[in-house]
Amino acid sequence: MSLSRLFVAADLAVGVEAPLDEAQVHYLRHVMRRPDGAPLLLFNGRDGEWRGTLEGRGKKAAVAQVTERTREQSVEPDIWLCFAPLKRARIDYVAEKATELGVAVLQPILTHHTIVDRVNVERLRANAVEAAEQTERLSVPEVRVPLALGRLLDGWPTERRLLVCDETGGGPPIAQALAGLDETARAAPWAIVIGPEGGFDAAELASLRRIKDVMAVGLGPRILRADTAALAALACWQALVGDWQRPTPRLHADYRTSRTVV
Repeated sequence: MSLSRLFVAADLAVGVEAPLDEAQVHYLRHVMRRPDGAPLLLFNGRDGEWRGTLEGRGKKAAVAQVTERTREQSVEPDIWLCFAPLKRARIDYVAEKATELGVAVLQPILTHHTIVDRVNVERLRANAVEAAEQTERLSVPEVRVPLALGRLLDGWPTERRLLVCDETGGGPPIAQALAGLDETARAAPWAIVIGPEGGFDAAELASLRRIKDVMAVGLGPRILRADTAALAALACWQALVGDWQRPTPRLHADYRTSRTVV
């Protein structure tokens, strides 16, 4: 039996009964047909990953009986993705794929050319949770409420470096820029900023360039759609600065997990 892998809010330790929410119980019971005693993998973003078993608590309720830790919590790259909202299917895609790529924070930003002005933060978080469950990640990115770009920059953390994807040709190729970073820059927290499909306006680009540690880069000779640009930039950053430089861990055979859409 493949293992269903679930994100839970409860603290995890030997002997803990971690409550499962109604959607998780429905999925396990009625979609996956899991009986009591079925094995689970659990994580909460704090305590690593744990084995557990499904235990019923009535017709619609259940808990996960936690038994042993399978992985310690690891340190993940501190990388934000700040992006202009897109139409529904495409913003869901960005949330899912950015989670797979290891982003720590998803921050929608409102710009002069942003078309979409309403963001369903709860749906984005559900997409992020599902992606984290499927990809054996030990955390779920924080999904923040949308902010106007100016307000975001007004409160910008001084220690966080900023990578701006500039379609106007105002910076070197992204791989060249990232490969030339020194160790101090590589160890710093980072953010990637992606504009809307109409691009940043001149005033916004000027505001971005006033950030202390900002780096404007290009993403090649073709104009990329906003969702493509976001994921391409994040992949380049992970490959040249982030945790793609670490060896890939060998996972035990029972890490074949089932899809856990809830």
